[in-house]
Order: sequence, then C-alpha cells, then structure tokens
Amino acid sequence: MTDRDSRDESLMQAAGRGDLAAFDEIVRRHQTWAWRVAYRFLGHEDDAADVVQDAFLRLLDAAGRYRPSAGFRTYLYRIVSRLCLDQARKRRPFHSEELRDLPNPGPDAGELTARGETGAMVRRALDNLPPAQRLAVVLKYYEGLSYAEIAGAMRITVKAVERLLSRARRNLRSSLAHLEGDRS
Repeated sequence: MTDRDSRDESLMQAAGRGDLAAFDEIVRRHQTWAWRVAYRFLGHEDDAADVVQDAFLRLLDAAGRYRPSAGFRTYLYRIVSRLCLDQARKRRPFHSEELRDLPNPGPDAGELTARGETGAMVRRALDNLPPAQRLAVVLKYYEGLSYAEIAGAMRITVKAVERLLSRARRNLRSSLAHLEGDRS
C-alpha cells in the first residue's frame, strides 16, 4: 500500500467521523480521474459528471461504514465502475420524429483529419463492446490499471479480466480491421 493510499484511507475514516474537510480533500484528489474513467466508458460529458457526482455521494454515505480492506483507489474504482455499468444498462436510444436545428458546421466540416476520423472510429468500436469488456479496456489501456486492480474494481477474478480483455481486443480488431488497409 502506498503512502497516498494510506493517506486516502485516513481521510476517508476522518470523513466517516464527520470531517467534511477530509471528504473535500478526497473529492479534490480523485474527481478528475473518476470523471475521466466515466467519460471514457460512457462517451458523454454530462453522463460522466452524473456518475461521478453519484459516486462521491455514495462514498460520503458509506464513509461511516468504510473499513480499509483494499486500497482506497480500488474502492472508489469499484463504485465508479458499478455506476458506469448501471448507466450503460439503463441507456436506451432516444428516437424522435423532430429534427433539431444543428449549427452550420462551416466549410471545413467534411475535411476531418485522419487522426480525428480514426479517433471517432475507435470511440464507436469501444461503444459497441459489451459494457464489461469496455470497462476493462478503459481501466487497462486508458487508466493503466494492473489486472489485479481491474479485478478488484470490477469484483471479478484476474482470469476473468484476462478473458474480458482478450475478447475485447478480438472484437476491436474485427471492428477496426479496415484501418489496417489505410496504413499501407
């Protein structure tokens, strides 16, 4: 356990005793990466903000019952991960007969850079992954978590993480196979 983890755990225990300044410090330390995980998983700023707000409210609610059994960051990842998966299950496509007024994109709208186009294709491929695979990819490749940390956050075994990531890589490879031809 790192000094930062033990400091976070001490802050969380202080918050459990009613020290709101300690809880403010937890939020200050972790809100950026929590939002980043939620945004990378959900792909929508407002949804990510809602998930993070809900995560910190749940964290505050649980502060009095918090007992450090794993690293604090793993504990918070678990809350954010669970809320992201719940949000993905709830999300239903919205269909409307009305067309919204869209701003004029300007003359350069059709001239996206290759990097921007590739990024959009990767985002769509990620969005098409099953939620558990998408979450494992976000935690591993965007957040740099180890297999053990991902397993702790998702409450699954390390072997299950390996299988999720293997299936995700296979699905992404299949979805993005046409990009290989563009590189030559």
